[in-house]
Amino acid sequence: MMKKREELKSGECLCDFCPAKCCNYFALPIETPDTREELENIRWYMLHEQVSMFVDDGDWYLMVHTRCSKLRDDNLCGIYDIRPQICRDYSTDNCEYDGDGCYDQLFETPEQIAEYTEALFPASTKRKKKKGKVTELPVLA
Repeated sequence: MMKKREELKSGECLCDFCPAKCCNYFALPIETPDTREELENIRWYMLHEQVSMFVDDGDWYLMVHTRCSKLRDDNLCGIYDIRPQICRDYSTDNCEYDGDGCYDQLFETPEQIAEYTEALFPASTKRKKKKGKVTELPVLA
């Protein structure tokens, strides 16, 4: 049962109802893409399963949706006493429990990255002659 923070009764702990959202992915900061080629590389990341990208406060992140192998079926940490420092540093101040977290931008498909790329770097066309026939080809910046 998912409770809202404001619904907690005295003595109840938000962690008792936690669905462990933060233990079902990890996000790595990446350099902000500023060329068509860099965005094409991001599209390649997105062609892999269980990957998305988000932008938060202008910073880009690669998000890999994968459950921590030490998370138990009850969503509690199976190695709590020896958990990594990053887990120790995570506080309920940044908790994603209620789903209130939002991003400046979220990309969940390679097509979304392609559309974003095209919006930033529209492909111009170049004429190419092939066996007497002229065809229009996109020019990648």
